[in-house]
Amino acid sequence: MKLSRRNHCCAVFKDLIKGGTINIYVGNLSLEMTEDELRKEFTAFGEVISVTIMNDRYIGSGQPRGYGFVEMTSKSEGTTAIGSLTGTQLRGRVIDVVEALPLSDKRGIASINTRGNNRSNRRRERKY
Repeated sequence: MKLSRRNHCCAVFKDLIKGGTINIYVGNLSLEMTEDELRKEFTAFGEVISVTIMNDRYIGSGQPRGYGFVEMTSKSEGTTAIGSLTGTQLRGRVIDVVEALPLSDKRGIASINTRGNNRSNRRRERKY
């Protein structure tokens, strides 16, 4: 059964409303792997929203780090992709594929508390 373009868009929109997107971590990637190649592997299981391969921007080389993230519209398609692609070889390397952990909302609270205990934040006074 093939969905019409309108029905397909409605189905994708319903998944987005339900929070059905999934972010997937892909590790042990070859340094020559491109985002387009990684997208092609995951598109076989469903619609891909975004693909990001992490690189070394901070040291200026821009060299890939060997891992990336794939975001898919449907959680069920994402879990199918995870099960099917885990342990497969891409460009001669066995890849790790797992659901990425969500970012914690408590990030800022911990950093505020640790700053208060830092000695360098204390006011320095000379003692004579």
